[in-house]
Amino acid sequence: MCRLLGESFLEVVCAQHTLYLRLSAPVAVFKGADPIQLCHLVTRPAHSIINQAFDSRLRLDATRAVNGDGFGVGWYDSTRDAELGDAPCIFTSVTPAWNNQNLQRIAEKIKSPLVFAHVRASTAGALSETNCHPWRYGRLMWMHNGQISDFSRIKRRVLAALPEPLFLFPQGHTDSEFAFAVFLSHLGDPLQTDPFSYKELRDAMLATIRDFNAWASQAGIREPSLMNFCVTDGESIICTRYVSSKSDQAASLYFSSGTSFYEHSPGAYRMVKTDKREKIIVVASEPLTFEKADWMEIPTNTLVCITPKMNVLQLPIIDEFHLDRTDQIVRSPTFAMRTGFPPSMSGATAAGVEEAASIGALDGAVRGAGAVRNVPIHPVYPCP
Repeated sequence: MCRLLGESFLEVVCAQHTLYLRLSAPVAVFKGADPIQLCHLVTRPAHSIINQAFDSRLRLDATRAVNGDGFGVGWYDSTRDAELGDAPCIFTSVTPAWNNQNLQRIAEKIKSPLVFAHVRASTAGALSETNCHPWRYGRLMWMHNGQISDFSRIKRRVLAALPEPLFLFPQGHTDSEFAFAVFLSHLGDPLQTDPFSYKELRDAMLATIRDFNAWASQAGIREPSLMNFCVTDGESIICTRYVSSKSDQAASLYFSSGTSFYEHSPGAYRMVKTDKREKIIVVASEPLTFEKADWMEIPTNTLVCITPKMNVLQLPIIDEFHLDRTDQIVRSPTFAMRTGFPPSMSGATAAGVEEAASIGALDGAVRGAGAVRNVPIHPVYPCP
């Protein structure tokens, strides 16, 4: 017996055994002081996001699946040509990412300082480009790795919360696109032409998570939601690693930074650090290199903010599902594992990344671009 549990979850019951197959949708985010060719992120690395689609090294073999239901790449113009505008360009397709010749061609010829990439897998409905991440609205771009549990039970609440201009915005049927609409509803003017402050994006993201938690509670939904969201306005980037549970780990998310992303042999890359100031920042569902020291695991229920000046803030999300850092070890990988997500890779650290705990000092200066600051924040009330 098979039962659909969401846009990308399938419950398979066979001979007294129940398997939960999650066709995970890995994401990758790049921000650099200088533009990078798309191929160095999405096609050339041996463990690029494209290769992760069929060769995830972190998922369990028993639940490993092939991500062949489309992909998307979004980027901002590197020349800042006024005629081209501030909106990102997005290329999506429903073909398998590893077998798309157009992606191979354009990746060799396009350079950008800010790139989003997403590989999709789904068990629901017909394939459609409208369901492929990322999405854009004005200058904003959004993608999601995870699932809103029992989304069909709260969809009416979601629609009721959307203002008129956003009610018809979602063109597909994914929970991820509706989550983007909810996020947009928390911005004063989501179509403004000026960049948003990172605080505006941060607060809208926290409000989005708060809304979905409240709707799930009202509907009596017990299954946790996995909300690894990424959003950018072309200047700041907000990423979350989040699960609505105090006992489970979220879907994996990693961070790396350095001076250059260097290909030392065909397909083999390293994050090189030759200066104290970071020029490259990468956030990804799985490490894009096989060098463990290049990567730091982002803790469960954490928001990461990358500012226009390449500063990185790592912010614990303090709500009913928050655990102190010393208690994080009690989170179980079982939920992530049984739904096809990789378990935590404990002990991973990013080379050269400074991590400092700082209480209530979010608005202070961060010393050294790329340094990571941990600051507790609360999603129920606006941050200072």
